[in-house]
Amino acid sequence: MGRDGGARIVALGGGTGLATLLRAAKRLPLAELAAIVTVTDDGGSSGRLRREYGVPPPGDVRNCLVALAEDDELLTRLFAHRFPGEGETGGHSLGNLFMTALHQLTGDFPRAVRLAAEVLRVRGSVLPSTEENVHLVAEGRTGELLVGETAISAGGPPRRIQLSPPAPAALPEALAAIGRADLVVLGPGSLFTSTLPNLLVPELRRAVTEARGRRVYVANLVTQPGETDGFDLARHLDEIAAVAPGLRIDAVLINGAPLPEDVAAHYREAGADAIELPDPWQGPGELVVRPLLAVTPEGTVRHDTARLAAVLAEFLADRA
Repeated sequence: MGRDGGARIVALGGGTGLATLLRAAKRLPLAELAAIVTVTDDGGSSGRLRREYGVPPPGDVRNCLVALAEDDELLTRLFAHRFPGEGETGGHSLGNLFMTALHQLTGDFPRAVRLAAEVLRVRGSVLPSTEENVHLVAEGRTGELLVGETAISAGGPPRRIQLSPPAPAALPEALAAIGRADLVVLGPGSLFTSTLPNLLVPELRRAVTEARGRRVYVANLVTQPGETDGFDLARHLDEIAAVAPGLRIDAVLINGAPLPEDVAAHYREAGADAIELPDPWQGPGELVVRPLLAVTPEGTVRHDTARLAAVLAEFLADRA
């Protein structure tokens, strides 16, 4: 616990899963909340800006900043606004362009993120996992080389993944935040392209492995077509162990509420299935089952932030 009695949470990941976790965590009375964000995205608007301007991919960082902002409903609409058309700004979100502009002004991506956090009055800190220009590469199912998140997400579960360059330096502030944390959270999020890339940074992997705080893995609600086809919970954990064999996970949190049949059918048509409860549970750590399911008006599933916040509070109480 911090000197003021508040707890410290660090969450590692990327994409919408990390943003959801942050929205839950910011409901709690915390001394410190930090997000450590993977910077390997190469698709969509982030990928275009990365190629055209040499900026680290801003999309996942933007999502985290919005999630931690005081008025995230308004900022979500503003920052997620995409310019129409086929011109230079066509397809870009306003938030990604904003982050790119800050990077050009400062020449320092972590500083640009800090300035954006001040402008948006975020609660907590958003920390890129590394300042280096890193890419995700993998060996595909048939031995082919897959370069970049986009190729890996579409290529089926890879045999193995790594970063290029393979050992980038971690952001010092990220290492310090992990060292102070009472709770270190992995997931939810795309396994190979959001959760594992942070653990592929050697210093981050070592920091999480040696962290004094409780280490929790938040399982996804459904499998991801093209990336985790047919994966059960045990397979997700096996892939984490393969990347970080010395990492001891203290607790695994999984949703226990069934998907509504119409929602489940929609996901089955897209090639995704609910991640089922393991029986019997053989570890690692404690299995925590809670009803965490929320269904959006569009029929997609998300973790319920209020219920997720309540479970995070339980973990912190146990730690205390």
